[in-house]
Amino acid sequence: MTRIGTERVPVGAGPLTRAAVVAVARHHAWVDVDAAALAALARTRREIDDLAHSDRPVYGVSTGFGALALRHIPPDRRIDLQRSLIRSHAAGAGAAVEPEVVRAMMLLRLRTLLSGHTGVRPETARALAALLDSGLIPVVPEYGSLGCSGDLAPLAAVALALMGEGSVLGPHGPRPIAPALAEHGLTPITLAEKEGLALTNGTDGMLGMLVLAAADLRRLLDLADLTAAMSVEALLGTDRVFAADLQRLRPHPGQAVSAAHMRAALAGSEIVASHRGEDCPRVQDAYSLRCAPQVHGAARDTLAHAETVADRELASAIDNPVVLADGRVESNGNFHGAPVGYVLDFLAIAAADVAGIAERRTDRMLDVHRSHGLPAFLAADPGVDSGYMIAQYTQAGVVSDLKRCAVPASVDSIPSSAMQEDHVSMGWTAGRKLRRAIDGLTTVLVIELLTAARALDFRAPLQPAPVTAELRDLVRTRVPGPGPDRHLAPDIAAVTELVGSGAMDHLLGQGVSA
Repeated sequence: MTRIGTERVPVGAGPLTRAAVVAVARHHAWVDVDAAALAALARTRREIDDLAHSDRPVYGVSTGFGALALRHIPPDRRIDLQRSLIRSHAAGAGAAVEPEVVRAMMLLRLRTLLSGHTGVRPETARALAALLDSGLIPVVPEYGSLGCSGDLAPLAAVALALMGEGSVLGPHGPRPIAPALAEHGLTPITLAEKEGLALTNGTDGMLGMLVLAAADLRRLLDLADLTAAMSVEALLGTDRVFAADLQRLRPHPGQAVSAAHMRAALAGSEIVASHRGEDCPRVQDAYSLRCAPQVHGAARDTLAHAETVADRELASAIDNPVVLADGRVESNGNFHGAPVGYVLDFLAIAAADVAGIAERRTDRMLDVHRSHGLPAFLAADPGVDSGYMIAQYTQAGVVSDLKRCAVPASVDSIPSSAMQEDHVSMGWTAGRKLRRAIDGLTTVLVIELLTAARALDFRAPLQPAPVTAELRDLVRTRVPGPGPDRHLAPDIAAVTELVGSGAMDHLLGQGVSA
């Protein structure tokens, strides 16, 4: 496990920030469990202990689960009840999900345990924090969550690891967790009454994927503004349509931000200045150029809404039943994933549309009939060389896949648990789709970046704007300029790595004053 720095994230009864989730999930920051929250857990736990020794039926404490909630469980079998719950619910299948998703899910579940509303013992919360800090990654299969009653199967895989069962990711594939725990000085725990439910009844998997995707999409939308500006420049388009007074006629905040980014990126361009005169025969640019701020801006506003939902969820305590401040233990429906599932689907739609408009700009730069003087497919010797012809095919294939990812999962409820859970959110599935969409959008923007950089080279001796020139020059540190055809797949991979490295982050988000 590689940690970036020694950042420590405090975790207690209060809300987490999105930045804290990213720090722990992606950069392996340590967690500091709040001592006051642990003390409060001990007080809350007494309510559960009292119920565990009473004759009153309480869901998950003295009854079965789901459609078996009417079955009363005698006191001497209630520890078995929790163990059986985790084993039976850890029924996932498919490939292991990414470590950052598992870590985000573990952190978010820890925060809910520390909220004081779940009734777990302090030692259970400490065990989850220790597992998170150890760097061990429980194997969580991709399929198994319907996004209602929480992400049951994925969270059960983590709870199974706390019990010393299941597997963790190793350098050469999955390995049994029991020896891995011992190597890290960790001891498996025996779950007490209610704790099995508390560890599994949350929307933490889908919320973790939302937080991570939002962080990625915010950077990608900044990048999309830059690649769009480069394409406008390369296609001899105008920057007049991005003027602030025009944008104010339609006062969507995201649109204003994207237009400001594009104005800043194109400022000082010799290429744009070269065709500003009245003798330029073109009246309007194509929609994929002219309407970039409107499309990118709509995606930004959709993202802002999704981040608002994420922030509310990061302040929530999701479990069933919950322990209230007055000691009551009440069943509820807060575990339903609809609020998260909807925005995961919304973001997949936005990602698909931003990718679609970027692919259209790329296609224009490659078409000799629409590129205003650029060589066919930006080839060094068109006919002998094919240039970026097939790179656009790759874009087109990814965009087509993103359209399928944009089909919402959250409307596809499927009943389960003998019709007790007769409406589910499919939020986990929406999260999985969105992660695929983020990867696809990255690929599409990288290919537009490669194409626009080469097109700007062909506009020499006219010089691009300082911002777009710097971005092109960054690309040139990884990929040579125009020349005979070369193996393009490594070039795409190299610029994808460049985007992810942070080397161009100082160019993102410039010119935000609308």
